Amino acid sequence: MSTDRRLTVGDIEVARIGLGTNRLTNTSENRALLREALAAGINMIDTAHLYTGGESERTIAAALSPFPDGCVVATKGGYHDATPEVLRAEIEESLGRLETDTIELYYLHRVDRTTPIETSVRAIKDYQDQGKIRHIGLSEVSVEQIEQARTVATIAAVQNEYSLSQRRWDDVVDYCAEHGIPFVPYFPVRGQRSAMLSEIAASHGATPQQVALAWLLKRSPTTVPIPGTLSIEHMRQNLDMLELELTDDEYRALM
Repeated sequence: MSTDRRLTVGDIEVARIGLGTNRLTNTSENRALLREALAAGINMIDTAHLYTGGESERTIAAALSPFPDGCVVATKGGYHDATPEVLRAEIEESLGRLETDTIELYYLHRVDRTTPIETSVRAIKDYQDQGKIRHIGLSEVSVEQIEQARTVATIAAVQNEYSLSQRRWDDVVDYCAEHGIPFVPYFPVRGQRSAMLSEIAASHGATPQQVALAWLLKRSPTTVPIPGTLSIEHMRQNLDMLELELTDDEYRALM
């Protein structure tokens, strides 16, 4: 895999394609998917405290714990309530479900409407200072919110919804690239349908989804898409995308 298809998240080098697990449940098939993904070279697994009522985190632990060196298992908390009290409780639950003493990357899942982002991030940083969280991330945030959070802690990654069809966070993508912060697009292939996309995909012998992911990699040098799938075949197709490089003309045609 070429060097521009890898990126450092925190202090671990990862492939620039991860695995989203928002539908993951604890079945033998899903545990096999996680092990196959890691063996194939996907070493960034994304989950959250709320995914499938906690079963996503438990499944990841059942399949992969103890997590091998070089594997980033990222989780999130504070989706409905990001007060320090709730965050502390959710971090403790995630540590238990993941069967780990240290979470490699922990995102503030959403900015609380009534709690300043600095207060929420400070609660997460308390766990970082204790060695229970290694790196801190933010999810669905603006540039202003990133800058506010950075007054409290080093931000190792930003995860927002972003794709060919959802460009709301263009300024965040550019900010992250400027500051060397990994930008992690979730729902990276949602709504990917167009004649141009199909035409470019056909010319590469690829799927439209693979081209949509390749576009994200070309969009910024710090993007790490995390498409979700429960299919080993789709997981491998997503990983194969790392060998697909769009021309400048193809990239512009999809803008």
